[in-house]
Amino acid sequence: MTAPVRFGLFLSQANKSWDRVVEDFRQAEALGFDTAWLVDHLVDTDGPPEHPIHEAWTLLAAIAALTSRIRLGILVTSNTFRNPALLLKEAVTVDHISGGRLILGLGTGWHVDEHRRYGFELPDPPERVERFEEAVRLITTLMTGERTTFAGRFYRLDEALLSPRPVQERIPILIAAHRPRMLRIAARYADQWDTFATLPGTATEGVAGDVADRIGAFLAACREVGRDPETIRRSTWAEADVFASEDAYLDFARRHRALGFTDLVTVLPTEDRMGLLEWIARQRIPELRAEFDAPA
Repeated sequence: MTAPVRFGLFLSQANKSWDRVVEDFRQAEALGFDTAWLVDHLVDTDGPPEHPIHEAWTLLAAIAALTSRIRLGILVTSNTFRNPALLLKEAVTVDHISGGRLILGLGTGWHVDEHRRYGFELPDPPERVERFEEAVRLITTLMTGERTTFAGRFYRLDEALLSPRPVQERIPILIAAHRPRMLRIAARYADQWDTFATLPGTATEGVAGDVADRIGAFLAACREVGRDPETIRRSTWAEADVFASEDAYLDFARRHRALGFTDLVTVLPTEDRMGLLEWIARQRIPELRAEFDAPA
């Protein structure tokens, strides 16, 4: 990939106070990370449902006003929670508050328990993907058109205006995709494709094949729709255990850069490893940037 590498932190807001979330994002920015991410969940998917968790988009708007450089996003927004036209209006608002630093992360939605608890419909996977593709088409059309009429199976617009326009010429769309049909949607519409290792209790649970297999399928899907895959950023994230040691982090970064990933994101480590995080951010990541982005 010719796109410069970016390093990020998957911060999450689960089981955290407002003050702690702000502290995490400000620290990520101060340490020089390029991106920082919330989750879009109504319960803590890694802990008991009694844990508190702030709503993602209202929280992101507040964080956008309290940071100045780091690019922000939600990894990823559940399509089942919001009408896509309303979501895009929210995204444009955050783009203005942030001065054009938003990445619009999108996914189908997957967590059964939170949908049950809060009364959101979670269709079976084929319909969920069909709804998602229609939502992405609507968002793309609305973001590029002056006045949009859209008649789909699930969503409709009648001469809808997107005003104000985003600060960015186009808010980059990140699509999380791990299975064949979603990989084809990402190949057609994404500015950034996101996937990660198969992990129990996440959206990749049960995905056949490894990340390398998905990369091959994604490249084939790009060729099928006539897109140059070099124009699409590729992101992945790993659990905080990559901060077990400096060597573990360097191995994660080098292995995934060699696979063609442009964006390398890690979960924030526990307090006892924050010193290592700061060391890697200040000493090793600048070296990795020079290594990865050196002219061929």
